Amino acid sequence: MRSSIKAALLAALAATPTSLAGAQAPTPPAAPMPSVTLPPDLDRVLRDYERAWKANDVPALVALFTEDGFVLQPGRPPARGRAGLTQTYTGQGGGDLRLRALAYHAGDVVGYIIGAYTYGDAATDMGKFTLTLRRERGGPWRIASDMDNGNAPRRPPSSP
Repeated sequence: MRSSIKAALLAALAATPTSLAGAQAPTPPAAPMPSVTLPPDLDRVLRDYERAWKANDVPALVALFTEDGFVLQPGRPPARGRAGLTQTYTGQGGGDLRLRALAYHAGDVVGYIIGAYTYGDAATDMGKFTLTLRRERGGPWRIASDMDNGNAPRRPPSSP
């Protein structure tokens, strides 16, 4: 009986993902993904976004979006439409935002850019984003949704 309990205990410990000492060895950070070159009409969206953000020009930033565009930021409810975007972006801009593309696709009227961002001359990406794009056939690309999140690990919720 004792040997079967010991065997069961050893089997359970062996199946545990962490050691008795506490934590697993940290995973080394992945090398940054390389940037891709965007076609000029898509690159314009990123450069206009950077300019509007840096100037803290909320109307110019909101004008980059479709009328029913979304902003999806971490820790905040979704914002939709010009009024919602204006409220969300007010007080957020003004930094030296740098956007780079990791991947993209553009069809006739729908496209996307997946990218990374940082501020100033930081050597590493601070976060990542997806821009879903729409346009009238032959017209300029507009942002239908902007979703971003930082690269810093999320903190666990505080205990009550």
